[in-house]
Amino acid sequence: MSIGDIAGLIAAIAFAVLAGFLIYPLIRLGKLFDQLAQTVKDSGDHAIPALDEGVTTVRQVNKSLEDVNKISSAASTTAGNIGALADLYGSFLGKPVIKLASSFYALKSTAQSFVHQKGGSPSDGAAAKATDASAKQTAARSK
Repeated sequence: MSIGDIAGLIAAIAFAVLAGFLIYPLIRLGKLFDQLAQTVKDSGDHAIPALDEGVTTVRQVNKSLEDVNKISSAASTTAGNIGALADLYGSFLGKPVIKLASSFYALKSTAQSFVHQKGGSPSDGAAAKATDASAKQTAARSK
């Protein structure tokens, strides 16, 4: 055996020892990657059901909001109808009631003026004429 063969043998043994020392950290690194892959898989498995539940919840909230929109729309329509009905009653009954009230007031004033004229006092006649004139003015305004 020559010196070159011995040097080659020593280099081969040194390389084998070095490879032996490096195998252990490489095995540990492989286990780390396996655990990391398992963790990613588990998080994906847990995330998908959570996302599905979130989608279901959003759908239910949207359905509830649609119901609320229908209710508020119906309430708005009802309020508009009540307002229109109140306007209709006001225009249908309001003017005749005002005319009727003014007619009764004129009749009352006229009756009071006749009652005061029958009493015979001269000052009562002037008061009756003034009352009669104000009753006519009120009746004219209400028409």
